[in-house]
Amino acid sequence: MISQSERELFITVAEEYRQDVSEAWLERVLTAALTFALSPEEPAQVSLALTDDETVRNLNREFRGLDEVTDVLSFSSTHEGHWEGEDAPSVGPTSFLGLEGEDAIPGFVLPPDELPPLGDIIVSYPQTCRQAVALGRPVEHELALLIAHGALHLVGHDHIEPEETTIMQALERQALASIFDDGEEGQ
Repeated sequence: MISQSERELFITVAEEYRQDVSEAWLERVLTAALTFALSPEEPAQVSLALTDDETVRNLNREFRGLDEVTDVLSFSSTHEGHWEGEDAPSVGPTSFLGLEGEDAIPGFVLPPDELPPLGDIIVSYPQTCRQAVALGRPVEHELALLIAHGALHLVGHDHIEPEETTIMQALERQALASIFDDGEEGQ
């Protein structure tokens, strides 16, 4: 667990990628991304997992109904996502508990010292590397972009409509500038 003043970041890197990416670098990137996703005084818990294609594909199939690898998945505890695929389940903040509609729990009571959960970001590191090569950019830039993208999804930003895309991409650019304009390079 990595604690920030009013943010708790839980970062997990799959064993096979630990030599490629440092948790400290991921912490800096996620912290910067959250700066543009949340208001400064908004507390939150966020988990970030850097994993393999198979894990991401399984989660994508289970929660989005899409049997394919994707680069990043975001599971918000407060915002429903854009679920695609004809087999996509009805997933929302309470459906993970198996409760829907009038049976849904209006709020989950957290322990007094617990920060509110914002959600989970899961990134496929192999897909990140493939995209970086295809786009001709460094892997760390692609990874930082995906983390920022995932963090913005956690707070309800999306890219379905052109106006939403413009706003989301502007916030992503600001987050990336804050990460890389201060001389931050490498993982």
